[in-house]
Amino acid sequence: MSVPVVNLTIEKGTDFEAVFNVTNSDSSIFSLTNYAAAAKIRKHSTSTSPRSFSTSITIATGEIKISMDAATTSLLSAGRNYYDVIITHNISGKIIKVFEGSIIVSETISI
Repeated sequence: MSVPVVNLTIEKGTDFEAVFNVTNSDSSIFSLTNYAAAAKIRKHSTSTSPRSFSTSITIATGEIKISMDAATTSLLSAGRNYYDVIITHNISGKIIKVFEGSIIVSETISI
C-alpha cells in the first residue's frame, strides 16, 4: 500500500492545523474505531529531536486533525522538514502510516 504524500507549510510562531481524510482503496471512509493517531516533524529522518503534533480523530468522518501551537512552531527549524501521521490500533497494536510528506517552515517576520 502506498502512503499518500501531502506537502504542507508552517509559518513559525503561528498556530498550525491540518485535517486529513483516511480512506480505503475504494475511496470509502476508513473506520478509525479503536485507533489512536500520532504525528511528528523532524528536520531530517535521522534527527534525534522531533516535535510532536497534537492529534485528534473524528471516527464518523475518517478525519485526523494534527495541530501545533504558536509556541511550538516558533521552535521549528526553518526550511524543509519531514513529517508523517501514523495510526495504532488500540487492541491489536497494528501500526499503519497513513500520510507523509515535507513541511516548509517559513520565518514569520512580524512576530
